[in-house]
Amino acid sequence: MSNDLPYRACAGVVLANSAGLIFTGERVDTPGAWQMPQGGIDAGETPEAAALRELTEETGVSADLVDVWAEHPEWVLYDLPPHLIGKLWKGRYRGQTQKWYLLRFRGRDDDIDIVQKHQEFARWRWSTPDEVIRDIVPFKQDVYKAVIAAFRPVLEGVS
Repeated sequence: MSNDLPYRACAGVVLANSAGLIFTGERVDTPGAWQMPQGGIDAGETPEAAALRELTEETGVSADLVDVWAEHPEWVLYDLPPHLIGKLWKGRYRGQTQKWYLLRFRGRDDDIDIVQKHQEFARWRWSTPDEVIRDIVPFKQDVYKAVIAAFRPVLEGVS
């Protein structure tokens, strides 16, 4: 029963450029699904350290090219849809509880390199906050709405 399974601790990144647009990548394993960098928090790792590590692992962007602008005040969670329970994360989790960070990207577009050892994204683009919400898989949409809502005032203040 999925209710007996725990949530996987995860860190997520809203990587924003100087125009207030957000990095999104189209998942290699789910064409048409665009998401922001995110991944599990390793034992002994802080959520912020995990977010920066995941950013580098998925986009090639190193921590020296970003500033931490904001941290979501709460952990945000989602449940996997029934057809994915038991298939993802070796069947050990029912969903994720995520800590999100808004990072300001100080690099150039050519500093982004999605071709990594464990490539997550087939392609990437800069998206508006509304496009980010529109293009995520439906079961993560409420998470993305909450994250974007929390960071929208900072994103709208970018010029």
